[in-house]
Amino acid sequence: MISFAFCTYNRADRLEALVSAMRAQDCPVPFEILAVNNNSGDDTLAVLERLATLPGAPLRFVTEMAQGIVPARNRVIEETLDSEILVFIDDDELPQPGYLAAAHDAIVNEGAECAGGRIRVDFSPFERPRWLSDDLLGFLAEVDHGAERLWLEDDSRPLWTSNIAYDMRLFRKDSELRFDRRYNRAGADIGGGEDAMMFRALLARGCRIRYRPDMVARHFVERWRLQRKYFLRLHYRAGLRFGEFSLERAERELLGVPPFLVRQAASHTWRWLAMTLTRRTGALRQGMNATHAIGSVRGYRRKAAGDAPVAR
Repeated sequence: MISFAFCTYNRADRLEALVSAMRAQDCPVPFEILAVNNNSGDDTLAVLERLATLPGAPLRFVTEMAQGIVPARNRVIEETLDSEILVFIDDDELPQPGYLAAAHDAIVNEGAECAGGRIRVDFSPFERPRWLSDDLLGFLAEVDHGAERLWLEDDSRPLWTSNIAYDMRLFRKDSELRFDRRYNRAGADIGGGEDAMMFRALLARGCRIRYRPDMVARHFVERWRLQRKYFLRLHYRAGLRFGEFSLERAERELLGVPPFLVRQAASHTWRWLAMTLTRRTGALRQGMNATHAIGSVRGYRRKAAGDAPVAR
């Protein structure tokens, strides 16, 4: 049995198209669809109740009361521990033809313990901003590691949980292998990083990770993400978590912060301001570097003050 799952929060208007595309998948084995509603305030539950009565692959749904993507993803794992394969997709995506069959083939026939594929950003019904260059698409979750199948052995070519499949023996054998709640993203928050941490945890365990270019999902981008400030906020939040959870305490600190962090933040910020004032190409990318550095300073100070939440 395959469990084809998504977590959802206040996107009732997207669910019918998503579930229809999931049911349209060809797969050599039976599959169920699992939806985890994360306390949505819209009519998500009513839509799911109606969709569950329609023909096709069975749809079941549960509500996770703890707010955030990490509790919701971990609830999916607990709900599907008896399945052979778990496949994740997001509620703002659509799986393309062949998606589920490719995931099954990677796990069952190629011996992968984790498999993921391409994510293609779809701007419709909005226009793509002219300033949004191709090198920024990865920050909108686009993934494309080429047309060939690959075994991934480091984090230089990551896979995200918006398009990924797991051999569920991973989670049955290791009850500690779960999404890290320190990287939770709740409500209207942005960033997170829980999927990057899971990817690194699998690499550290020596898991067989497969890139399948024929696992393709279309990712629809909301208008509020198509603004420069989104990219700046995203990097600030990433820096905050990096400083708080990843940096080691330094032997030398000034006001609770290592001097090198302050120098980095000041240097990146100065260059960002100079590039912005002179309208130089690359000012946004430099701004992303600056906000990440500033976030790292604040995150480190929270660590130094002992405010960081305890790990799982």
